[in-house]
Amino acid sequence: MAESLANDDFSESRVILDIDLAKIRANYEAIRETVEPLTTMAVLKADGYGLGAQRIAECLKDAGVTWFGVAEMHEAMSIRHLNLPIQILGGVIAEEIPDGVRNDIILPITDMKTAEEISTESIRQGKVTQCHFLIDSGMGRLGIRISEAEELIMEIMKLPNIECNGIYSHFPYAYGDYDFSTNQVRSMIQLIQDLERKGISFKYKHIANSDGIHNVPSAIQAPFNMVRTGINLYGCFDLEGRKTISLDEVITLRSRLVGIRDMPWGASIGYGRTYKLDEATRVGTVAIGYADGLPIGLSNNGYVIIHGKRCPIIGRVSMDYITVSLDEVPEAQVGDEVVCLGDGISVADWAEAKRTITYEIICSFGNRVERNYINGDGN
Repeated sequence: MAESLANDDFSESRVILDIDLAKIRANYEAIRETVEPLTTMAVLKADGYGLGAQRIAECLKDAGVTWFGVAEMHEAMSIRHLNLPIQILGGVIAEEIPDGVRNDIILPITDMKTAEEISTESIRQGKVTQCHFLIDSGMGRLGIRISEAEELIMEIMKLPNIECNGIYSHFPYAYGDYDFSTNQVRSMIQLIQDLERKGISFKYKHIANSDGIHNVPSAIQAPFNMVRTGINLYGCFDLEGRKTISLDEVITLRSRLVGIRDMPWGASIGYGRTYKLDEATRVGTVAIGYADGLPIGLSNNGYVIIHGKRCPIIGRVSMDYITVSLDEVPEAQVGDEVVCLGDGISVADWAEAKRTITYEIICSFGNRVERNYINGDGN
């Protein structure tokens, strides 16, 4: 069964992204079973990596997810109606703190100033706010530097109206630098133990992201009791590193043929005239381009699926269209479906063509791409 977020008053989009909710549920279950007894936090940053955080959050709640992670307050607000713990994993700025306190969002403490601002606002609202300490154990981006963490945490714990019941860190290179990552784990364990000796303990302790789950075994063992997974929910991985869990990609991107022409030998195709026909060719024009997320790196370098057959992309990818050879599918007609991603074309294939990471690919689908949710009934 399919469901769409398209407005019924308008025609169906030419470019449709099918998002298989049953596969998302199955991927979550596979990850959860792998890391048990640790809790699995579902990370829904950037509108669920561009696939629609609200609908995916609802699906995951039905699948048994008990904890969500986001990057910032606006994202937290969009799913707060689900009444599950929501943790901001990045940083917060002063004007976001009142909403966070008011809505019981779990806030990150990255420095003393932030801690004091959360405490002050919590007192003003007459509330106690849950917080997790973000420790910089090697990411170099946000958080309390681990060399300063013990002393600073002891001071922050004295502040009123904040309940600091969690501590976490982040891997910058879990998919490639095993020694660096395991040293991060050791330093976090040492910090946790040192604080425990001084009477400070945490209910929640986490460091493993998707890459950490696959590549750093010590990150999914005690004393850690939670993992964070985002990209893996969609069956995608970093191009490097291990893949220890079998997961299915959940998306199919499809468009339509909008034109077919028989082009003569020597004709040039597309901007820059990067492709010239060396023989008479049946050329199809497909209504999809880089504005929809199809990488320009697929110019003269990729293919689509029409009638179950591979049709090479010829010429440069433009904003709204690509051109393909239809020599393998002489029966093709205007209006036929074109599979651009899925059916044997993976997110990793696109990432390699673009010389980027899988994260960027699934976060790059344009706003005219219609998100179409399938298998949302659990069948």
